[in-house]
Amino acid sequence: MPQALYGIGVSSGIAIGKVRILHHGQVDLPEYSIHPDQVEHEIARFRSALEQARAQLRALRGRIPQGTPVDIAAFIDTHLLMLEDTPLSREPEEIIRNQLCNAEWALKLQQDALVQVFEAMDDPYLRTRCDDVEHVVRRVVLLLLNKESSEHESEEDIPRIILAADISPSDLVQLHQQHIAALVTERGGPLSHTAILARGLGIPAIVGVPHVHQYLREEELVVVDGRQGALLTGLDAQGLAFYRKRQRAEQKARIELRKLKDKPSVTLDGVTIHLQANIELYEDIAAMRKVGAAGVGLYRTEFLFMNRATPPGEEEQYQVYRQTVKRMNGAPLTIRTLDLGADKELIPGQANSPNPALGLRAIRLCLKEPELFRPQLRAILRASAHGPVKLLIPMLTSIGELRPVRQILDEVRRELIAENRRFDPNLPIGAMIEVPAAALCADSFARELDFLSIGTNDLIQYTLATDRIDETVNHLYDPLNIAVLRLIRDTIRAGAAAGVPVSLCGEMASDPAFTRLLLGMGLTDFSMPPSALLQVKHIVTTTTLEPLRNQVEKLLLSQRPEQITEGLVQLNRE
Repeated sequence: MPQALYGIGVSSGIAIGKVRILHHGQVDLPEYSIHPDQVEHEIARFRSALEQARAQLRALRGRIPQGTPVDIAAFIDTHLLMLEDTPLSREPEEIIRNQLCNAEWALKLQQDALVQVFEAMDDPYLRTRCDDVEHVVRRVVLLLLNKESSEHESEEDIPRIILAADISPSDLVQLHQQHIAALVTERGGPLSHTAILARGLGIPAIVGVPHVHQYLREEELVVVDGRQGALLTGLDAQGLAFYRKRQRAEQKARIELRKLKDKPSVTLDGVTIHLQANIELYEDIAAMRKVGAAGVGLYRTEFLFMNRATPPGEEEQYQVYRQTVKRMNGAPLTIRTLDLGADKELIPGQANSPNPALGLRAIRLCLKEPELFRPQLRAILRASAHGPVKLLIPMLTSIGELRPVRQILDEVRRELIAENRRFDPNLPIGAMIEVPAAALCADSFARELDFLSIGTNDLIQYTLATDRIDETVNHLYDPLNIAVLRLIRDTIRAGAAAGVPVSLCGEMASDPAFTRLLLGMGLTDFSMPPSALLQVKHIVTTTTLEPLRNQVEKLLLSQRPEQITEGLVQLNRE
């Protein structure tokens, strides 16, 4: 009898294959005291496990084949960096010395402390970085316990649907090399590194399917529909034939999409739509180039500040930004200033906010801690001498916050001139519109700034007072809520009235279901993960804007949610 299990589809595609269950259950960690004479031996054991973990990841990185669809090495490099001289690799030694406990337990205590820091962050993307901490710790713990897993050895060359509680990016790379058909996990979210990696590799994936391994057995034939987030079992011959036909159609469509890489992003009635990429690491530029992105609409800089005892200095930041600008080869790079909350790893001694979403974060933190902000502004300005750079300020809520930003910028410019350092004197400055207050005053921001960028992830969260990561309320997180849509439309209109470009860099930009809706609102600048760009380009190049604008305007007069949903379906049919 056919049955369906549902989760969150994080990587689209149809896969048909047999179930393979990875039993990555909780590792039972020993906790015991050691004698002071055993401290150095225990630290040596810990360091040995760290080195073995590094060796494993380097070996895996070396086996990545040429021509892999995205620069997969960046995900493994993230874990390698966490195993270098960071709180995760350094602090457990101090815990062993001070608490006289075994290495496994010291590592667990440090993991708990780091996870607490990440979970207190408001940015959903950064919050999911605690997954990386857990994956790295698990690898080291298994080595400490001499329990290396051999579960990744493949014996048969048949399509496999991997079921697991969770899986690390490095494990997914290894499984990809074995040509798995799809991935289904009990935990995880759409912004985890594993989800992003699955999308980049083109592996259909579903996360958040509770207790999935309890409903399926090894070798059972199943279908994964990554777009719908559905795992189907018990299908008859007719049902399997239907999904095999869909699978062939999607494979053909992917081949056709690749042909769009070098074609202009222009609507059927001749309007140019700028499609840019969101990136985090220098290596992400390779993925951006493979899809022909026009530039970078959002360059997150938080990775430079994570997993370290002190913030990076001006020179370190400058070298990273300069290398990134040069690799862009003349394409624009929009650098967002630090968008983190005040956590103990970033500013030692700073108390955690009781409500990070509404507390000291992003530009609020930077204005309160100018010794953090000024070096980054200096580094960005210096990097602007090497190619087109834009400066993006996150979480502005009023023009009053913009004025001290400009004051610090002016001071930094005068310093650089006095030091005879080169920079772009006309560096464009923009604001993230991600708070309802900013969206409602978008006309004021548009008069003061060179560009605006709508961050829909936070805009939806703040407008609807709901946390999409919180399973108890995330059903209320609705991009199609009429209040959200009107705030987006009004921001786009405010930019157009002032002659200021407006881009959108939240998840809505990468979801092809919303492309025509956004085009109809007047949006001409999108920024998204590289893996989504060609599909959005396909919709752009098959759309006529003029009639779409009237349809969308009528849609935004709707009073009932079902009218908006039905209207969106109609937009995407035409």
